[in-house]
Amino acid sequence: MIGAGQLSHLLDLSGQVALVTGASRGIGLAIARLLGQAGARLGLVARSAGPLEEAAAQLSALLGPDRVLALPADVAREDQVNAVVAQLAAQWGRVDILVNNAGLISLGGPIWKIAPADWERIMGANLTGTYLCCRAVIPHLQEQKGGRIINIASISAQTGGVSGGVHYSSSKGGMISLTKTLSRDLAPFGVTVNAIAPGQIDADPNLITPEQREKLRGMIPLGRLGLPEDVAHAALFLASPMAAYITGATIDVNGGILKR
Repeated sequence: MIGAGQLSHLLDLSGQVALVTGASRGIGLAIARLLGQAGARLGLVARSAGPLEEAAAQLSALLGPDRVLALPADVAREDQVNAVVAQLAAQWGRVDILVNNAGLISLGGPIWKIAPADWERIMGANLTGTYLCCRAVIPHLQEQKGGRIINIASISAQTGGVSGGVHYSSSKGGMISLTKTLSRDLAPFGVTVNAIAPGQIDADPNLITPEQREKLRGMIPLGRLGLPEDVAHAALFLASPMAAYITGATIDVNGGILKR
């Protein structure tokens, strides 16, 4: 039985170092903020240096300047990913949590309207970037005999999406398959690997019109679009000691629109 005094300990990430990609806004920023509030030190990754520095300044004001490190990089570039992980490990001596959130969203229409260059661009940002970040971080987790990898996939991986975008849906489906395989390979090292599949998350009000938002609300059993914080709550759970016996799983955060 867990005593009342132990409950807060189960969500305590003090002393741990988390690398969060796509951390300059939306879901990535919400995840970074919550992991930081749970005690983790943060390495923030995004391609655009300006927005990333703004996010780092915001989190530094909340958490303290010695707990946040901005690391501009393109996760589809192996050299940049390796440099980021090396810098983070040099700064704090360890890496405990990897959240693969960086990616591009593209509907794109049916396959005959998607050029090979578009396919490569989406796959590079979403799937290859996840592979490269995992590959760079895993040696640290193996040496430490523990850690967490959390991959932010999508409901589109499970449904094929609602309006085309075979490259996006395929990249997110690949992330879920990667999650399952890595969970098997890393279990002997005490490392858990899980995915989160968000549904419609209202991370950017400019992405959909008010009419589209109202239509989506009517499709979702809980009657609202998700918030970045809804995904962040699932990420904190998976990063915490509470999820120590969960690996290879995909957690649905979709308001009930898909039930498995």
